[in-house]
Amino acid sequence: MEEKKKVLTTSTGRRIDSNQNSLTAGERGPILLSDFYLLEKMAAFDHERAPERVVHAKGAGAHGYFEVTHDISKYCKAKIFNKIGKRTPAFVRFSTVIGERGTPDTWRDPRGFAIKFYTEEGNWDLVCNNTPVFFVRDPLKFFDFIHSQKRNPQTNLKDHDAYWDFLSLTPESIHQITYMFGGRGTPDGYRHMNGYGSHTFKMVNSNHEVFYVKFHVKSDAGIHNLKWPAASKLAEDNPDYSTHDLYDHIAKGNEASWTFYIQVMPFAEGEGYKWDIFDVTKVWPHSDYPLIPVGKLVLNRNPINYFQEVEQSAFNPASMVEGIEPSNDKMLQARLFSYQDTQRHRIGPNFTQIPINCPYATKVATLNRDGPMRYDGNHGNEPAYEPNSIEGTPREAPNAKMHEYEISGKAGRFGFNHPNDDFEQATTLFRKVMDDAEREDLISNLVAHMKMVTKKEILERQCEIFYRCDPEYGTRVAQGLGITPPGSKTSEQLSA
Repeated sequence: MEEKKKVLTTSTGRRIDSNQNSLTAGERGPILLSDFYLLEKMAAFDHERAPERVVHAKGAGAHGYFEVTHDISKYCKAKIFNKIGKRTPAFVRFSTVIGERGTPDTWRDPRGFAIKFYTEEGNWDLVCNNTPVFFVRDPLKFFDFIHSQKRNPQTNLKDHDAYWDFLSLTPESIHQITYMFGGRGTPDGYRHMNGYGSHTFKMVNSNHEVFYVKFHVKSDAGIHNLKWPAASKLAEDNPDYSTHDLYDHIAKGNEASWTFYIQVMPFAEGEGYKWDIFDVTKVWPHSDYPLIPVGKLVLNRNPINYFQEVEQSAFNPASMVEGIEPSNDKMLQARLFSYQDTQRHRIGPNFTQIPINCPYATKVATLNRDGPMRYDGNHGNEPAYEPNSIEGTPREAPNAKMHEYEISGKAGRFGFNHPNDDFEQATTLFRKVMDDAEREDLISNLVAHMKMVTKKEILERQCEIFYRCDPEYGTRVAQGLGITPPGSKTSEQLSA
């Protein structure tokens, strides 16, 4: 008798119709809180490790400031940008992503670049990576992606089959793969890499005009990357290489600095742009939306105590100030919940009161009370409800309301049906951005990593994706792996 096929369900047994698309209001609308399956996956993922971070476990940090160098008030009303020369205290935590706390700094991996600005309107957390795109564009896929990169649940070993099995079944990942297996996957220390907000955000000015934006933080020391043999040797000789480099550089009295830019898209252009602007696997070409300089991010002071200042630092994309708002980017919308939930699990529900996370530049007035490890006066004898009739208690600020926008359509699990090509931007990166030496490094890095895969069908599937980006790309990787290049297959087979 044929074995009955297993059906994916929730933890309570309800069958799942789609494990690929979150529930949204219309095809391009925001994610709905009624997506109980997304919330279940997210909560389970956020709480599955303790006390180490599930991702970005190993990190280094430093203090400094952000200084405004250019006026962008026509785009944004946030007070952090309201005066040229204005300085705002900042703290940055750099990190690897997939590895555990003991992982060498120079292993191939994306890098985190999280910035906390202590503004007079509250903390603004800009959580960046060192690549401008990501592997998946729907948060429902994120947890499975991370699990495929982690240790095998049976052997507790890194699993190259799982790694490439997931990616080869997720063609949207090809843009990020091409970045990560190029030089960006092994940066020469944290000082020599950029940070990208990756997501599409909104900026609102004092006239209530709205713009879509992307954030770029570009190294003033220049992009320097390690070739894999050098990175591998450093992993043995100095596994904390990037941490050493940052700490020693600042300890000697030097500064590390980056120039802060934005890309700006008029709100009306977002709907009809040639790529879906809420797809985090895509970039906005600078030829369409050039970089606009904003200011300087400078790091000039090392932490006094690593645990207190770096390990306990907690970043949250939902920490925004007036004038900066989320868009309908699905991945961003999920992170607005996920990061807070993770930090509550990791360091407690009152994590914002820990000094490194405290919004000390403004006065906090919240109705949140109690909970483990309450650090302040718990708001004394003020009422824990609102509205109330007690004089002097916090009140609403109607003029702080966020941008209102229309949504329409049926609620359902929609894919990205906007004119969408998973390969075109990766093709441009391979053909036009990379030079011959960079392409050679990319191919050799991929071949070395994929040789650990034991299942031929996974290799063939992934090489077909490379081939659809560029025939040379797929052919050279396949030849390096000793398998038949995809070019010998028909176009019908490749598009199946």
